[in-house]
Order: sequence, then C-alpha cells, then structure tokens
Amino acid sequence: MKHVVSVSLGSSSRNHKVIVRLFGQEVLVERIGTDGDRKKVIRAIQSLDGKVDAFGMGGIDRYIYVNNRRYTFREAEEIAGHARVSPILDGSGLKNSLERHVVHLLADHPLISLRGKKVLLVSGVDRFGMAAALVETGCEVVFGDLMFGLGLPLAIRSLQGLDRAARLIAPMITQLPIRFLYPTGEKQQEIQAKFAKHYLSADVIAGDFHFIRRHLPARLDGKIVLTNTVTRDDVELLRARGVKHLVTTTPDLEGRSFGTNVIEALLVAMQESRRELAPVQYLDLLDKTGFSPRIETLTR
Repeated sequence: MKHVVSVSLGSSSRNHKVIVRLFGQEVLVERIGTDGDRKKVIRAIQSLDGKVDAFGMGGIDRYIYVNNRRYTFREAEEIAGHARVSPILDGSGLKNSLERHVVHLLADHPLISLRGKKVLLVSGVDRFGMAAALVETGCEVVFGDLMFGLGLPLAIRSLQGLDRAARLIAPMITQLPIRFLYPTGEKQQEIQAKFAKHYLSADVIAGDFHFIRRHLPARLDGKIVLTNTVTRDDVELLRARGVKHLVTTTPDLEGRSFGTNVIEALLVAMQESRRELAPVQYLDLLDKTGFSPRIETLTR
C-alpha cells in the first residue's frame, strides 16, 4: 500500500486519515498537524523520509506563481530540504492547473453559475490560476492580498494590479517567516471579523479557507464559498452563517476535502515520480480517477 503524508504547520485538531483506492491500488492518505511548530514539522519529515511515497507540505506555500514568475518562500524551502528521499509537494503546481479548470467548469454550472458574479478572492498570488480564470469568465473580482496577507485596507481590482503588487512585494514577503503572513497552529481557529464590507458585497467568497475563516462576518446569507480544505466543523460553521453553496476544488474523502498539497502528493506518488508533474498530467490523472469538484448546498 502506498503512503502519502501531509505534514502541516496547521492545527492538529484538523488531522485526518483515510484509505483511498486509485488506479487499482490502495493508498493511505494522512494529515499531521504540528500546531505551528516548525521543529515538529522538520522532525516529522526526517523521521518519515524514505518511508512514505510522497509528502504534502501543508500550512505553508513553497512557491507562488504570478503570470510566468515563480517566487520561493525561504522558510518553506528550508523545511522542504529535509525531505531528501521522498518527494515533497506544496500543491502550488496543482492549484495552477486544477483550480483554473474548476472555475471554467463552474462558469455556466446550473447551480453555481460563476459567470459575471462579484467575487472576493482573499489571495490572488496564492491562486493565480483561479484568479486568471475568474477574470476570464467575466467575474468582477476583488483581490484581498494586501488586506488578508498584510492587513492593509487596500483592495486590488485587476490582474494588472495584482501583478504589480506581486512584483513589488513578493520578493520581500517570501523572506519572512510564514507566521507573519498566514495563520498557523491554533491561530487557524481564531475569527476576527475584518474587511466585512468586501465579504458582504460579493456573491462568491473564494480562496484559501484559513484566510476566509479568519475574518468571517457573522452572516453570509446566500453566498457561495469556493475554497479548498474544509472539515465537517468548517462546513457547519459556514452553514450556521448562512452560506448557500460550498464548492471545494478537491473532492470529499471520508468527510474531508484534503488540500491541494495532499492531492498533488497523491498523484505524484501514484506516478512514482520524484518531482512535481506538468499541469496537463495532473488534469489527465484527475480525469481518469473521476475526481470532480465537491458542490454542496448548505442552506435553502
């Protein structure tokens, strides 16, 4: 049996384990949260390196892509360097292909119908494929990178603006510890409502769930949430706040939609590769497995 493990800086309360069957093989997929403890992440990688078929790297991006440029996070690169035998994937390659594809699938979906909607994408540099696809489908998009990443009350309203911001800021922020940019450990459970007007004026709230959750308003009646990793508790939180539809770009596995880092590691392991695959390979493999976005109606 193949074994894929996501080692995450996120909360251990979100840990999960499931056996899935793909291409006639069983795979044990596991998520290990370390509550923001970088040393625990490194120890877990060192102890499992060579014993697992692939690592997912959770709670931190190794790379972000904007247009044809890739920016590398110093801290993530240092952590990834401890995987000397097993490949380690952060999900960024899959995001750039799968999430772009999912947005186009949903553009004229009878239930979701993204085309022309007002969208708050909490971080565009984290999901440039999604960002570009939303614009291509005629959505009116507010990019929240400066708000949710740096706490600045400045909305970005175009891909050109996002590109300019990335050129100016990405070389600097990729040198910072991830805890200054992204909620890790128990901070992932905190909610401090902020920038609520952008949530309330949008039809769709999209992007990384921890960014979405961190500043979640008390009510989001009738909204669509388009995101990645959610637990059963996350689903109930969205339901309680009035969200109408939940879409996750990765499928539901035993009550949990694993992050793109896990799915990317899973696909790389199945191909017995030592490195990330090309975008077309990810889409081809996902198509063969029958994976599709999860769409769930939470309120009527």
